[in-house]
Amino acid sequence: MYFFAKNIKQIQTDKKRSDPMSSKKSGGRLSLATRRKLQPYYYIAPVMIVLLIMFGYPLIKSIVMSFQEYKLSRLDKVAWNDFENYIEMFEDKRFWLLVKNSIVYVVSSVGGQFLLGLGLALGLNGRFRGRGIYQSIVFLPWAFSAFVIGLLFRWSFNGGYGVVNDLLKKLGLIDKGISWLGTPGLSLMVIVFAMVWIGIPFFAINILAALQSVPSDVYEAAEMDGCGVFRKFFKITLPFIKPTIITTILLRTIWIFNSFDLVVIVTEGGPASYSETLPSYMYTQAFASYDFGLAGAFGVLLMVVLTVYALIYLKLTKYDEAGDF
Repeated sequence: MYFFAKNIKQIQTDKKRSDPMSSKKSGGRLSLATRRKLQPYYYIAPVMIVLLIMFGYPLIKSIVMSFQEYKLSRLDKVAWNDFENYIEMFEDKRFWLLVKNSIVYVVSSVGGQFLLGLGLALGLNGRFRGRGIYQSIVFLPWAFSAFVIGLLFRWSFNGGYGVVNDLLKKLGLIDKGISWLGTPGLSLMVIVFAMVWIGIPFFAINILAALQSVPSDVYEAAEMDGCGVFRKFFKITLPFIKPTIITTILLRTIWIFNSFDLVVIVTEGGPASYSETLPSYMYTQAFASYDFGLAGAFGVLLMVVLTVYALIYLKLTKYDEAGDF
């Protein structure tokens, strides 16, 4: 009996240790509750590892190079130079012009994309014949690459053989061709036009999806109460799509501020840097002058500016009180 009872006790002890529902650690194994808490991290771990390799290392490398004299033409003379790259960046005579151009470029592009995209989404939200075909047509710009669109606008606004000047002449609005890409102010405006044309579908698609999720019975109740079109828009539509608007404006601002492809393709920053932006100048320093140290300083500046912008923007818009995204 003694040995039989001892064996039964041993079996119960082993069963308890192997029981996954046990809330205690046994033999170095994690409890079920702990494993459940760690489960989400197991799923995101592969993605985080890839992100750290693909983005983390280049980011750290850029920060390190911003404190070095790092030029591809003189890799044998790479050395630490403290804050000389940052000093050179702020002492550059074109720096504040680049800041001004960047602000005008971002504000004009995001504002134009949002207003036109909102209007397009409101128009497509109604039911009419051929709506599907029209949607596929107006969303085409989002399918083209920035390189193709840059070439399209560069040829269209060419002062000698551009289709824009030819059209304006035929309409009798101008007597001679305008040098769109060679005139300060006009060159940046052409890039803004190109960026607005690209980004309208992005706002339209996202806002249209948000509009279609607004309950129809809310509008019916508002109509019964005698609400007009504008009152329904500002009191019903706008609050419902506010989370989408906050998100899309934040994303497009960051993307446009970081973009340099249209500037490089359409005007190459000319004339005299009047269409140059901070990202395009950073690109030029890295891949034209091969000065990766100075380009790294510009990259760190852009990262800091966009981080501060995102924090302030989300705080002012009260995104956490706007609803579920």
